[in-house]
Amino acid sequence: MLDPAIQTFLDERKSARLKSKIKANMSEEDIQIVKRNATEEFLLDNWLPKAANRAWQVSLVSHPSKFTHSSAKTRAVIASNLNKNDGFLRTGNVGKIQIDVSGNAASLDVYNFLSLCLKNGQTLLEQLEQDSETLVKQFTLPAMPYHEIKEGLLTMKPKESDEQITSERVKQIYFPVTDNYHLLSILTPSGIIFKFKKEIDNIRFSEDTKKSRLLKNKNEFDEKGFDEIYGLTAIGYGGANPQGVSLLNSQTRGIFYLLPSMPPSLKILNIRAPKTDFFGNTLYFKNYENSFKSLDKLMIRDFKLSETRIKKKNVISFIITQVIEVSWKIRSLESGWSENTQLKTYQKIWLDNAYEQQRDENDEWLNELTRELARWIINSYKKILGEKKAKFLADAELIKIEALIKEQKDGLL
Repeated sequence: MLDPAIQTFLDERKSARLKSKIKANMSEEDIQIVKRNATEEFLLDNWLPKAANRAWQVSLVSHPSKFTHSSAKTRAVIASNLNKNDGFLRTGNVGKIQIDVSGNAASLDVYNFLSLCLKNGQTLLEQLEQDSETLVKQFTLPAMPYHEIKEGLLTMKPKESDEQITSERVKQIYFPVTDNYHLLSILTPSGIIFKFKKEIDNIRFSEDTKKSRLLKNKNEFDEKGFDEIYGLTAIGYGGANPQGVSLLNSQTRGIFYLLPSMPPSLKILNIRAPKTDFFGNTLYFKNYENSFKSLDKLMIRDFKLSETRIKKKNVISFIITQVIEVSWKIRSLESGWSENTQLKTYQKIWLDNAYEQQRDENDEWLNELTRELARWIINSYKKILGEKKAKFLADAELIKIEALIKEQKDGLL
């Protein structure tokens, strides 16, 4: 006697066949022919050998390649990673996940057959692998011996001895290993993303969530409340033919979720406001080391004079621009921040928006700032290169630097 689960499976397949074949305009004789054919087709003696012969058309797999490209053909892989407290989101660490099936969608019924839960609580596949005595008796048929049925059905399960074959249509990455590289094929863990989607859907669409949302819409209090997940993106696989990708993809109609993957929102670092002197408290000359070393190289006249002059001007102008950027950050502080400091008057006018009107009405402070900034540039150059290595900068250089600062006057105002 057949296990009830097996008999129910065959009966349901038979009913589905009759429903699709019998039409309202058919004669009684034609209807009877269809019924006889369906009865014959879904007898275990007839259906099972055919199922065993086409089981190879589908494969059990944990990482289907067709999620990447519908034409990708790789050897089926079932990942069996162990659970380990290593902090990684991976196959072995997400609990029990459902194995997927990829291949000819017309043969997915064979997988459904092997997934049947029999009377003893095991799946048909598990009992088949164990050569259960009860199953051996039920699957010993006139048309095909048991060992051929078993061998045929198990072709959908990859063996560890199978040669691993990848495809140029899946994503590839070169991974460094000692002094060489391994070319890895990146595949989608469909069981993980399927489980992830189910958990997200449960949060968003469970009966409790629906009730809580209804209370919220009525402005009524709800003790439990509900969770919302923002920024979800839906991604589709398989288009109008999701079953062509895999069974799990078909069960979600080809739709899975992506969480937002964006850089973190970083807090603005505290601005170091000067207390006695902007150049000494806020500007750290080491931050400009590369620029001053570039300037030093230009002091050696290996180029034409005009080229040297232009390049020196560009480097110094860049340093001035960096200083201006720092000053604008300090200006973003609350007006009046310099009241309890010992800053020179020209620096207060320049950096504190409480002096904005005074800043606009005269440029006496600007002349003093220009001189101080030019001296800071020359002194910082000497500090970075050292007194012995630094080239001598005469008063003429100081005047040129002041002229460059005045060219960027708008940034200082």
